[in-house]
Amino acid sequence: MAKNIKKEITKVQKAELLLTLKSRFEKNMKRHKGIEWGMVSVKLESAAEKLWSLHAMEQSGGEPDVIGYDKKSDEYIFCDCSAESPNGRRSVCYDREALDSRKEFKPANTAIDRAAEIGIELLNEEQYRTLQTLGHFDAKTSSWIKTPEEIRKLGGALFGDYRYGSVFIYHNGAPSYYAARGFRGLLKV
Repeated sequence: MAKNIKKEITKVQKAELLLTLKSRFEKNMKRHKGIEWGMVSVKLESAAEKLWSLHAMEQSGGEPDVIGYDKKSDEYIFCDCSAESPNGRRSVCYDREALDSRKEFKPANTAIDRAAEIGIELLNEEQYRTLQTLGHFDAKTSSWIKTPEEIRKLGGALFGDYRYGSVFIYHNGAPSYYAARGFRGLLKV
């Protein structure tokens, strides 16, 4: 479950994060055609809690980058763009119900709870497939994705990966967890 965490970063952490994000943004322009860093930077400067979330994404291996812009909400969309599922967010089952159902060998956390702690959302299937058009992600790992309620009610959960030149969406029991399965997150700023 989400813990009470002070969602602030230091001035030094903020400066380092902004430099990292800017550098990644400039190296990966194909992910955000038509978007200028200056406009993103302005949004980031006035979003302390979202900077904290981006910092948490970065610290857990997500390598967040801008992948789009939502005109309706006037927000930039950041997503974990690490080549593989973020290393610091692996070996988790899908949600709290799944974790509580395990009799033994429980993982330390769940994808849903950890995402809430960080202040991000799991990608849904459409978002995951869109991310895969910007590069090849999860060629050796897999990532839990937001699972439709009708599937989750039956005990399942969905995850995706990239194999054989294709994106695959699979199902598994929600209580399962693997060293090579984590989750990717999305954050609007």
